[in-house]
Amino acid sequence: MKLAVVGGGSTYTPELIDGFARLRDELPLSEITLVDPDERRLGLVGGMARRMLARAGHPAKVSTTTVVEEGVAGAGAVLLQLRVGGQAARNVDETLPLECGCIGQETTGAGGLAKALRTVPIVLDIAEKVREHAPGAWIVDFTNPVGIVTKALLDAGHRAIGLCNVAIGFQRRFAAGLGVTPDRISLGHVGLNHLTWERSVELDGVDVLPRILDEHGEEIAGSVGLPVEFLRHLGVIPSYYLRYFYEHDLVVEEQRTKPTRAAEVAAMEATLLEMYGDPSVDTKPELLEKRGGAFYSEAAVALIASLVNDRGDVQVVNTRNDGTLPFLDDDAVIEVPATIGAHGATPLPVAPVEPLYRGLIGHVSAYETLAIDAALRGGEERVKDALLCHPLIGQASLSGDLARRLIEANRAFLPWAESR
Repeated sequence: MKLAVVGGGSTYTPELIDGFARLRDELPLSEITLVDPDERRLGLVGGMARRMLARAGHPAKVSTTTVVEEGVAGAGAVLLQLRVGGQAARNVDETLPLECGCIGQETTGAGGLAKALRTVPIVLDIAEKVREHAPGAWIVDFTNPVGIVTKALLDAGHRAIGLCNVAIGFQRRFAAGLGVTPDRISLGHVGLNHLTWERSVELDGVDVLPRILDEHGEEIAGSVGLPVEFLRHLGVIPSYYLRYFYEHDLVVEEQRTKPTRAAEVAAMEATLLEMYGDPSVDTKPELLEKRGGAFYSEAAVALIASLVNDRGDVQVVNTRNDGTLPFLDDDAVIEVPATIGAHGATPLPVAPVEPLYRGLIGHVSAYETLAIDAALRGGEERVKDALLCHPLIGQASLSGDLARRLIEANRAFLPWAESR
């Protein structure tokens, strides 16, 4: 099978290639096409990918192209991992909101909306090319904000599923802490992308979440950035992204005194690209682990393999709600365990969600609907409404100020703004 990776010039890509090499029996590939508008990155990452596969004895051909139509033609699956505007735009996402006293983050809050405004139209354009040149191919979206992008794809009628590494990261962490293999661990993972809680952790069908909090609470609390007493009070494990909601003011103060993540990643990327250009380097550099995206390749391989081989196993993905969470619209996109097969994803039943989490899920889901409307139809009022609806913003004057600032900062990426 041919797999196309749009955004293939990303420094993430060798992580993906490493997974394809290690898990070749799970997902046999004959060709991997890397698609990216940056020819320099394509050359460096493509060369690295070829050396990695050659070292592993993997027979897949690696091709590169700047033309989406050429790259996706004939693919059985297309993986999206693009970043419109690069780390420079991300740096704005992480700093501009801070000027207004809000969280500066690239996937949630005002920064997440800015990223959605830049990204959704581009992704939908790519998806139309996939529909034309690779009919029947699955689109696997790893592009943030995953929930918003996946909903936009599904609303437009594309065969798409969203993927995030938060759940698989927790699964691997819990398995390691318990000294068992990951396949024995299943999660009671519920919510929206980057807004999820682990309400249970089953080991061979028995919930061991209380044990995990008791024995590993301090370590987990450190990893999600929240006090261990708070986790034990909740009796669940929130994802790291809940820290932006539960400790908003504290995080804002921290962000004002630290370099942005965008600046850190940009420096890492420069070093990684230099490494990728070294013809003697044919294994994934250790530095890549600090780049983020842990277990990304394993999650991607498992999902694509289940889609094309109709395996019917359970994985955590972003897909249509379809009544799974009755307090949300059916066409909302949620992040839950689902059965994966040739049909796509079918969410497993979810126990009633407690009001403590249900309210926040509903609030952010409504924001995501408005964010897509703003991304597709443009206009300062739609951007303002999306910000007004977001629980991290939600004030009239603040929403108006942020809307104007976001539009001005992203004008080069917003055709509807450029014309005004």
